Order: sequence, then structure tokens, then C-alpha cells
Amino acid sequence: MGTASSSVTGVSMLGVEFRVKEFEKHTLVHFELDGAITPDVLRELVPPKVNPAKGVVLSGRGPVWLYCFLTHVYHPTRFVATYDPRIGGVVVESHDPDYKIGDVVKVDVEESV
Repeated sequence: MGTASSSVTGVSMLGVEFRVKEFEKHTLVHFELDGAITPDVLRELVPPKVNPAKGVVLSGRGPVWLYCFLTHVYHPTRFVATYDPRIGGVVVESHDPDYKIGDVVKVDVEESV
């Protein structure tokens, strides 16, 4: 899972609350929705900044288009993974040969946010 290097920080905007937790090799970006959101929020939504030298694990219950948007936003990072509670963070995009698409990053979201 890796050790956390800082506490959870949070920001809320446009019906989306983000919580971020830094780990040694990745940043967990968790989101929660304040009810239903519509695609037009993407025009003004500014996800939290992260260290691009690390990977990002995305977590939260939301529409597929929100996950696609977040993957696009975090594309410049080392890798992007989406959290599956059964197995961990599944790498879906990578610029690092140590993290291949389909690899699983160990992370326990319930303990982290």
C-alpha cells in the first residue's frame, strides 16, 4: 500500500468534494458527489493539483464521464489508476515502464480518506 506522507486535504466545488492523500509513489484523489451532477460542471471543475512525478489513483462513486475527465486531467502524471474495492487501483494509463496498463496498485481507500 505504501506509506502516507501527509494528511488528507479536501476541497469542494460544483457539487464535487475532493480529498487527496499523498503516498510515496502515488497520490490518492478521492471524490464524493453532493447529489446528482450534470456534465456541464466539467467546464468549471478544477480538480486538485498533484505531484506529476507520482502516479494518481482515482476513487469515488461517479459517472463514467467524470472518470474520463479526471483521467485526462491527470494524464501528465506518472500513471493513472482507478480504484476497484475488490483488488486495488487498476492502472489505466502510464508513462512509467514500471507501471503497465492492467497492473494493480495496492491501496486501501477506506483507511485513507
